[in-house]
Amino acid sequence: MDPLSDVISLLQPSTAISKPIRGRGRWGVRYAAYDAPGFTIIVEGTCWIAFEGKDPVKFEKGDFLLLPSTPPFSLSSHPGIDCELRAPMDIAIRHGDPDGEPDFVALGGTFRIEPVNAPLLVALLPSVIHVPVSQGRSGRLGKVIELIMEECENEDPGKEMVLRRLLEVLLVEALRWHGIAHGAAGLLSGMRDPVLARVLRSMHEDVRVGWTVAELAKVAGLSRSAFAARFVAVLGCGPIEYLARWRMALAKDALIRGSKTLDKIADEIGYESASAFSTAFRKRLGCSPGRFARGNGVGATG
Repeated sequence: MDPLSDVISLLQPSTAISKPIRGRGRWGVRYAAYDAPGFTIIVEGTCWIAFEGKDPVKFEKGDFLLLPSTPPFSLSSHPGIDCELRAPMDIAIRHGDPDGEPDFVALGGTFRIEPVNAPLLVALLPSVIHVPVSQGRSGRLGKVIELIMEECENEDPGKEMVLRRLLEVLLVEALRWHGIAHGAAGLLSGMRDPVLARVLRSMHEDVRVGWTVAELAKVAGLSRSAFAARFVAVLGCGPIEYLARWRMALAKDALIRGSKTLDKIADEIGYESASAFSTAFRKRLGCSPGRFARGNGVGATG
């Protein structure tokens, strides 16, 4: 698989909650931060969303919002309205006037991802991704959003199952959307750089190799210094640091599954012994592999 597919496979994304949000008249609510990726698709009408310290932004029908780690925010019918603090709910909600047809409808919710590697998603993406309908309509992301909006408007059999699957596809398409990598360092930017994409694929294809900067520079076809500088500028860290982070992500995934010995994990991610792996793991995460596994509800065998 390519590096992005590797990361998505490790995150195991699925839809945790998806619910309709309706409103009529003047209304405003605000939410505290919560540690889960959140999303909103505007199905009908308009609303205003504001994040702490920033001006409110208008969202219109067809707009999509993705928050890799949901910060405090407010949602309102008009800018400048006093917003009532609410707790997130996993059921349909309605704001404002309780009577009459709603003039605002959205689909909102959260994604569930494997918690031990949740930082990977945050590292991949900007903190706020707003895809206006004018930008998303012509691409694959816009087509998925249109399918979700159509499904929301109908009451066909299997609606909830279809919505869950479409929302999972939506998250993957958001990760692939060309508009989110511009100016943001990370794997997505690296995969759009043809030279660095070649290097990233090489590292992911064989993580066991004891890669050096010089060897990776040869894969890139650049001098050692030019390659190192380009990698840091585009991905936000050096190539050996990136490799170490990816190895630890694979190790954490293997540990929480609990089916491999430390010797097997060490061999699969490029360490000469379980001892060398344990030392590197402890240095990076502050605890032993065994303690990490037990802390996540499984045992580790040595």
